[in-house]
Amino acid sequence: MNRSETGPVDGDRHHAGADGPSLSDPPSPRLGTRRRAVLECVQRAPEAVGVADVAALTHLHPNTARFHLDALAADELVARTVEPRTTRGRPRILYAATAEATAQRSYTLLAHMLAHVASSSGDGHSTPVTVGRSWGRTIVEHASDRGALSMDDAVDTLKQVFDEVGFQPEVQTHGTEVALMLRHCPFREVATVYPDVVCGLHLGMLQGALAELGGVAVAESLDPLVTPHLCIARVRSAAAA
Repeated sequence: MNRSETGPVDGDRHHAGADGPSLSDPPSPRLGTRRRAVLECVQRAPEAVGVADVAALTHLHPNTARFHLDALAADELVARTVEPRTTRGRPRILYAATAEATAQRSYTLLAHMLAHVASSSGDGHSTPVTVGRSWGRTIVEHASDRGALSMDDAVDTLKQVFDEVGFQPEVQTHGTEVALMLRHCPFREVATVYPDVVCGLHLGMLQGALAELGGVAVAESLDPLVTPHLCIARVRSAAAA
């Protein structure tokens, strides 16, 4: 195999999660102290809460609490709903934490892959997909000591690994084809701006991981951002080719 296609293997191979980058980042510090406190207040609440509830629990003025809640809603970290009322009067606006509030990011891993893309930019054989394949091979446990894997075993291992990276995969089987419904992209903020690069890396990761798992399954395609929070990877049995 051409070394330009193998990326971080052999002598310079990065072991993601060991000697190399972690598969996922620690909780994001992007929120200020007050906004983080407001978000944590909403997350701890057993049901949706109003501005006055948050203000009382965080010892903030209601206008300050409302400001932070609306900013969190704009960032899709909380969702706003209107309280149903059976009596006259202005209904309250209620806030509840969204799944995005706790969804992980993996920008350290992405930064390492993008650095490898940049360092290989003068190589006409290197693309985001080929670089992604190299990294995909590093983020799965080598299968040689476990004997031959079945299609189900390979898909199950792939699901576990990509769940750790942060994609929140859900497996749907249709005959010899498996669809991985990826409910969250840990690189979404960058992927929406540079889809060819980031989604190319992602497709390559899928292909490389399955190759490392014995090649019993292959990643046929990746449909990125089918909705703002869903990508679909299609995997099929290699025997069905």
